[in-house]
Amino acid sequence: MKHILWLILFCFISNLHSQSILGKWKTIDDETGEEKSIVNIYMKDGKYFGDIVELINPKQSNPLCDVCKGENKDKPVLGMTIIKDMELSDDVYESGTILNPSNGKVYKCQLKLEENNNLLQVRGYVAFFYKTQYWKRVN
Repeated sequence: MKHILWLILFCFISNLHSQSILGKWKTIDDETGEEKSIVNIYMKDGKYFGDIVELINPKQSNPLCDVCKGENKDKPVLGMTIIKDMELSDDVYESGTILNPSNGKVYKCQLKLEENNNLLQVRGYVAFFYKTQYWKRVN
């Protein structure tokens, strides 16, 4: 009986993790279809954040965000926190922001899991306009 309870608990915890955005995601450019980077999404103080942990085929070895403003101005893109302050509401992560290091702009953001939790819909908003990318989970 004790082993069955442990098995049920293990399955429950595994299922919770598989329905989470936590972990590494391969970013895909919505215009070119090109793989750009690996972003690690993690939780800190009850909110979700995402850091660029790898650049795929960078044109420079460690590019700086020269188009960024504020604290990210001229900082290395590698290691940069691009997703900030996301909160889970039902099955959507929202109320945070996402930075596009290519143009330096910060957008309101919404994240949602799709396709058996292996695809992440990433939507950036400016007023009523939005742009969507789909990132792939890295195992």
